[in-house]
Amino acid sequence: MSQARPHTSSLAEVLDRILDKGVVIDIWIRVSLVGIEILTIEARVVIASVDTFLHYAREISKIERAEEEGTLEALEEIDITPREKRA
Repeated sequence: MSQARPHTSSLAEVLDRILDKGVVIDIWIRVSLVGIEILTIEARVVIASVDTFLHYAREISKIERAEEEGTLEALEEIDITPREKRA
C-alpha cells in the first residue's frame, strides 16, 4: 500500500509566492482599565515585492486619502486589476 503524501513547498517557493502576491497583517489593540483607555496600538504590515507594491500603491493611496477625509463610502474610482502572471 502506498501512502499519498501531501504536496510540500520549499522555503524558496513559499517566499516567491508571498513576494509575488503579498501579505497584509493588520493589528488593532486597545487596552482599557475601568473604562479608561490606557494604550492603543494600530499597525499595518505589508510584505510584498517592490513590483507588487508599485502596482497597487496608487489605488491604496486613494483609499487612505478617502479614509482620512471621511469619504470612503463615496469612493468609486478605484481600479485594481490583477497583474499578469510572471513567466
